Amino acid sequence: MPRPLRVAVVGSGPAGIYAADALLKSDVAADPGVSIDIFERMPAPFGLIRYGVAPDHPRIKGIITALHQVLDKPQIRLFGNVDYGTDIHLDDLRAFYDAVIFATGATADRSMSSLPGIDLDGSYGAADFVSWYDGHPDVPRTWPLDAEKVAVLGVGNVALDVARILAKTAEELLPTEIPPNVHEGLQANKAREIHVFGRRGPAQAKFSPMELRELDHSPSIEVVVDPEDIDYDEGSIATRRGNKQADMVAKTLEKWAIRDVGDRPHKLFLHFFESPSEILGEDGKVTGLRTERTELDGTGNVKGTGRFKEWDVTAVYRAVGYLSDKLPKLPWDIDSGTVPDEGGRVVQENGEHLTSTYVTGWIRRGPIGLIGHTKGDANETVANLLDDFANGRLQTPATPEPEAVDAFLAEHSVRYTTWDGWYKLDTAEKALGEPQGRERVKLVEREDMLRESGA
Repeated sequence: MPRPLRVAVVGSGPAGIYAADALLKSDVAADPGVSIDIFERMPAPFGLIRYGVAPDHPRIKGIITALHQVLDKPQIRLFGNVDYGTDIHLDDLRAFYDAVIFATGATADRSMSSLPGIDLDGSYGAADFVSWYDGHPDVPRTWPLDAEKVAVLGVGNVALDVARILAKTAEELLPTEIPPNVHEGLQANKAREIHVFGRRGPAQAKFSPMELRELDHSPSIEVVVDPEDIDYDEGSIATRRGNKQADMVAKTLEKWAIRDVGDRPHKLFLHFFESPSEILGEDGKVTGLRTERTELDGTGNVKGTGRFKEWDVTAVYRAVGYLSDKLPKLPWDIDSGTVPDEGGRVVQENGEHLTSTYVTGWIRRGPIGLIGHTKGDANETVANLLDDFANGRLQTPATPEPEAVDAFLAEHSVRYTTWDGWYKLDTAEKALGEPQGRERVKLVEREDMLRESGA
């Protein structure tokens, strides 16, 4: 009797789980069957959903329900707290599996090293701030929030998340799952003015319409848009006509630009046509931001005008995109920060496919698109993996028995969590929230997570 196809997935975020789901829905799942092990470096699953989505976005976190249903399938095992490149390596995975899919995402900040003043005290990467307020176990427990006026560079959803968290009160965020250290830190937050800067115009903003509108729902945040920043050229008009979301974003910004400014205590300014040229500093600390005014060039792009303005801010957050970490033993495109691939098949420097090795999600195409967009990636990658399987192009593992993986981790003293362990951790976090009438309170310390998971 033929054994099941054995597949390892590295990363338990949406991309990795969508890949597992695609495998389970394939014909191979029926005959000869499929057996999937998901490896995750964090003690808990769900990746970006747990550690990259703002805590006041329960709608997005609802995606966990669908992901949960996939991980509940008996053909899937979860190995949490197992770090690829440290606890287990590519050669190890090759010994246990017919194929390996890497879905490790992107968690670091894209560099802005060419911007003068980027290294000043008070200049922060958005990814680091997101990790702090989302209770990531590997970041410091405190965050400096003593700036009354703050700049956020970037006009994507992460920039909106950062600006919104800085602008909301701690009490507004208390009903969410934020841990006690984050709530305590936000109680001391002095920010009263948040300025979000984009170098292009309203039609080029990368906000999703719903995320943008949510800014205005807070009783403490007054969203302000300068009417002079509402401008379009032929390229911008074409973008609006061809992209419904871009048009909805532009309409929302137009509405805000013509209304009177209200009296909500925290002001959140959305600035367009302002290109950061220097972070200003004194004695090693941020004292301001200099921007160059830009103007549309007819194509939707912009050019500098030579007119500069200095903004009175003492903290700058860079939200210009995420960057993936280089994976050991895999080829790497340093410019895009991705693993080179063809249809999800990893491509080596010599142009040949790396046998039985695949990528999906942001590690494959870069940190672009919404969470749901990774499903198409996963389907394409899995389709090509199954094509390789059907045509005998996969390697044959030396020890494909599932128990061989458990024995390997035990032999190397790797303390790992399981899917059953997630249920235990989930119960523990919900129990912490119950006395306060909250759905859960997220555990932060890795050791606490391991203990509650029964690692």
